[in-house]
Amino acid sequence: MSRPLSDQDRRRQISVRGLAGPENVGELKKSFNRHLHFTLVKDRNVATTRDYYQALAHTVRDHLVGRWLRTQQYYYEKDPKRIYYLSLEFYMGRTLQNTMVNLGLQSGCDEAMYQLGLDMEELQEIEEDAGLGNGGLGRLAACFLDSMATLGLAAYGYGIRYEFGIFNQKISGGWQVEEADDWLRYGNPWEKARPEYTIPVHFYGRVEHGPDGVRWLDTQVVLALPYDTPVPGYRNNTVNTMRLWSARAPCDFNLKDFNVGGYVQAVLDRNLAENISRVLYPNDNFFEGKELRLKQEYFVVAATLHDIVRRFKSAKFGSRDAVRTSFESFPDKVAIQLNDTHPSLAIPELMRILVDEEKLGWDKAWAITVRTCAYTNHTVLPEALERWPVRLLETLLPRHLEIIYEINQRFLDRVYAAFPGDHERLRRMSLVEEGAVKRVNMAHLCIVGAHAVNGVAQIHSDILKTSVFKDFYDLEPEKFQNKTNGITPRRWLLLCNPGLADVIAQRIGEGFVSDLDQLQKLRNFVDDESFIRDVAAVKQENKVKFAALLEREYGVRVNPASLFDVQVKRIHEYKRQLLNCLHIITLYNRIKKDPNKPIVPRTIMIGGKAAPGYHMAKMIIKLVTSIGDVVNHDPAVGDRLRVLFLENYRVSLAEKVIPAADLSEQISTAGTEASGTGNMKFMLNGALTIGTMDGANVEMAEEAGEENLFIFGMRVPDVEELDRKGYCAREFYDRLPELRQALDQLSSGFFSPRQPDLFRDIVNMLLNHDRFKVFADYEAYIKCQEKVSELYKNPREWTRTVIRNVAAAGKFSSDRTIAQYAREIWGVEPSRERIPAPDDPRV
Repeated sequence: MSRPLSDQDRRRQISVRGLAGPENVGELKKSFNRHLHFTLVKDRNVATTRDYYQALAHTVRDHLVGRWLRTQQYYYEKDPKRIYYLSLEFYMGRTLQNTMVNLGLQSGCDEAMYQLGLDMEELQEIEEDAGLGNGGLGRLAACFLDSMATLGLAAYGYGIRYEFGIFNQKISGGWQVEEADDWLRYGNPWEKARPEYTIPVHFYGRVEHGPDGVRWLDTQVVLALPYDTPVPGYRNNTVNTMRLWSARAPCDFNLKDFNVGGYVQAVLDRNLAENISRVLYPNDNFFEGKELRLKQEYFVVAATLHDIVRRFKSAKFGSRDAVRTSFESFPDKVAIQLNDTHPSLAIPELMRILVDEEKLGWDKAWAITVRTCAYTNHTVLPEALERWPVRLLETLLPRHLEIIYEINQRFLDRVYAAFPGDHERLRRMSLVEEGAVKRVNMAHLCIVGAHAVNGVAQIHSDILKTSVFKDFYDLEPEKFQNKTNGITPRRWLLLCNPGLADVIAQRIGEGFVSDLDQLQKLRNFVDDESFIRDVAAVKQENKVKFAALLEREYGVRVNPASLFDVQVKRIHEYKRQLLNCLHIITLYNRIKKDPNKPIVPRTIMIGGKAAPGYHMAKMIIKLVTSIGDVVNHDPAVGDRLRVLFLENYRVSLAEKVIPAADLSEQISTAGTEASGTGNMKFMLNGALTIGTMDGANVEMAEEAGEENLFIFGMRVPDVEELDRKGYCAREFYDRLPELRQALDQLSSGFFSPRQPDLFRDIVNMLLNHDRFKVFADYEAYIKCQEKVSELYKNPREWTRTVIRNVAAAGKFSSDRTIAQYAREIWGVEPSRERIPAPDDPRV
């Protein structure tokens, strides 16, 4: 077999990557060499790969800066409504290749590096992932930034510049071990510190009510120092800004009171203030009510709102003064989107600014706040909902607690007027929950303080209305909307799968990259033999390449002709990696029972991080690695079944594994996964989905036709019915021999011979308190997996099904999602118009 083209070689041949004319390549080489000269320290003659990466990054950055400045000038002159996307997480991954793709520089840079004798892929591997997120919520924010820039919206992402992002996962003896992610160790060429916009943020203190209004006094101050990262749209010359705040102690920090042990101790104590932006909390779908986390949430909100108000006041062309003094037009010029409840303090903070600082009356301030803010809900799991203790808020943010109490009182008066005498409803809807510990329900605060509330897939939005927030929907049904999530096709097709992007572009042109609905045209090629052949060949090439990576990085050999069955996502009971494990054990037992029976060979890959404090999730990782130890070393199995745990799953690994996958596992209990976005990435990259009717799987099945996905298991009404009658795991255990055998093997220590009771917690949970009903879907899952194997035996039919899926993936572009947010929540019109490039003459 001939060696597959490297991505660098392929891109040098492909038009979708942008022009690579000789002038362009020559300029890029000149710029690269200049940067390399100034990057190298004087006493070093030999450049390292990192030096080459830095030189290339700076070369590409040069092409961003002019567009960035011109975009911001353009906004200043046009004064459009600005969109502020507030998120505690932005899971950006790497920036170099994405910037080259969006600026149309990729083939030029590929050619320039090739002529200089450098390997582009080696340089790209030098870059650290910006892992400032846990999973779906943070990655969604990153896709949204890309789409907002591509749709020409005057949008800003605001978050925290964590010094340490999501931990690096090492697997040691089959267990997860966490290592700190020192992603800034070698610097970050994509960010620009903006110390001139540093903002003071206040904590603690006391509140004084006087004739001149309310004052928040005797506070501790932490400075918020902004770092800006450019966010380029796709070939439209728009470059927006992501602004991340870093915490700094003020110069006089603790020096006023010398009882702290003197000058040196006071300087050392600056760390206490600066710890606010030290580390990302590594929980996904779980609330940890720590004071430092609440400080992070207020820190980003206070700094951002200060910035928003400053920009609103001064945003008038030709004037640097604060020319806007009336806040009447604030909601016409500002939209604030809250990415889950983490930035919910934006609501009381905006009220504090308007009432205490700008001296507006309560009613006017409240009307402005509600018209400005909108809230996206991301989960229905009760353990994930933020409920902050009143005592903590009282200490840390005393004025905000007063404002929340006032919001609550006025809200409950409204509820009582609408439902007189319904005291139980008042209790359920209150922002303040009574109990052993009095708490503020932040989701309730968001619903009350926002003009729009949205879920992230149709089924999820329906559950919010009929169940989780039913009382609020009864009161204000017009607030509730759906905005099904999406993914950016730039990163998740063009960048990660150039081979597939190329065969698509050859058939339908390149317009799909910024208008993904055009993929529907591929339905005309479902029976086209050359297209079927090309799609299959690209998949095989991606599998060979990923197999080579597995052997190179992990010393694991896999059969690239086997079915690549992939489940990559955070490890969580609701995502049911355990159901996948039971299938693996069942396949293994079938091979052992009848070694001569022909089976479709599979390589099953499971990857994802477990929150460090989540015992069950860590046990699940140990189970996967233990099953792999048995299966992979059993000579009776050979290469018919391989089980791998993919270490340190992150954005840059997703970009490699997703294009290589044949089967995408999306098997959460119906009604638990709000949307999912990995499901969409696999669909777009030519994998077939085995999944429950949960989250966006439902809409994927609608778009592609249910017969083109492997759908199995309980639907939401079935789950509810099972809850009503009571789920009894033992009934399934007693009735299904293969399930019983698998569970008995876990109990007896078959997969942990040195420690027979190692998995007793998993067995006990599955049998006695499994909230996510793994056994109830086991039989349907196994049967569905048999259908998968059956179809895989017919490569032509499998590939035709792949084509139908790719052709139906257009809806799941984040461009569509953002266009809906823009029109239906923010009140702005998206545009694909190109703004003038820096070297274009000004009109």
